[in-house]
Amino acid sequence: MKGPKVTVRALRTRQGPDVEVYAFFLPGDQVTQVADISRLRRGEGSLEGFQRKEIRAHVSEIAEFLSQGPVLFPNAIILALSPQVRFKSARGPAGENGDVRSGELLIPIRPEGQRAAWIVDGQQRSLALARAGQAHLQVPVVAFVSDEVETQRAQFILVNKAKPLSSRLIDELLPSMSMALPKSLKPRQFPSALCTALTESPDSPLHDLIKRESQGDGARGVITDSGLTRAIAANLRPAGALGAYDPESGADAAFQALCIYWAAVRDVFPDAWGRSPEESRLMHSAGIQAMGALMDPIWTRADASADPAAEVAAALSRIAPRCRWTEGEWEGLGWAWNDVQATSKHIKGLSEHLLKLDRELSRPAR
Repeated sequence: MKGPKVTVRALRTRQGPDVEVYAFFLPGDQVTQVADISRLRRGEGSLEGFQRKEIRAHVSEIAEFLSQGPVLFPNAIILALSPQVRFKSARGPAGENGDVRSGELLIPIRPEGQRAAWIVDGQQRSLALARAGQAHLQVPVVAFVSDEVETQRAQFILVNKAKPLSSRLIDELLPSMSMALPKSLKPRQFPSALCTALTESPDSPLHDLIKRESQGDGARGVITDSGLTRAIAANLRPAGALGAYDPESGADAAFQALCIYWAAVRDVFPDAWGRSPEESRLMHSAGIQAMGALMDPIWTRADASADPAAEVAAALSRIAPRCRWTEGEWEGLGWAWNDVQATSKHIKGLSEHLLKLDRELSRPAR
């Protein structure tokens, strides 16, 4: 093979109708040097390529993660290789698995648009690796030999059609992770950890009431963890009830504040507590998030008082007669109790209504 090339140690096997498949490693910054990105576009009367546009925010986030220092990044890139690549088998017997041979794979290095490989899966990761200059990071690559766009498109669709991980599963896993996380996941870790503590601690008023992804369909909980996690995340904003607490030194204090508040909710609304969302909108995701929003002003006042628990209970007791969790109609909203759904309109409307009631009923008498 004449001209510049990349030589890597590789394993070769065959799949399907005698298609060669390789597994090897490449330095992170070399992936885009040997492989083109076949962008989806309309040519003269035909569809060309298959790859989506670059998602700059996603690429930047991955590059930032990679630039933190030594990181674990075992995500394989999938390439389609031109038949022009060459494989030299290592000498000696094939070993126990005769269907897999080791050797050297030679990939020509050519200008962009004429390269001997195309990225089928891992476009954003490949661009981020190049941008971060990760020459030292050996990236796993799985490649098959085919220069037919139809075959490449079929593999692209098969790889990307799988359902992404559910947000609830990610949130449940986050508290157990101590390694460096991408920027978009880091803010979700603390509220997820607090949700886990409220679920598992026997001292929590929400103990055994929260449904987690890991529990399956037979779980006893009635509160969906995603709604509670969003409520806690809102409380953790700088102006929120828990804004002064940080994951390192304030986790216990934040947990105690949540326990005091939700214990008061339980005690003030006993008929609506612990029932299914179909029977009580207090246990519904909309109700949990609206009551979470109400925690901000109530806890801000209570935290400065001599008896925070009593202050929270008093504030909730003032609005309780006007709440319609299990029957009746919300006065001022025109919604029947079971009209409330987990939509942005209903969550925002119910939250604003409860906050308004708290402002009006908490004013000192003149």
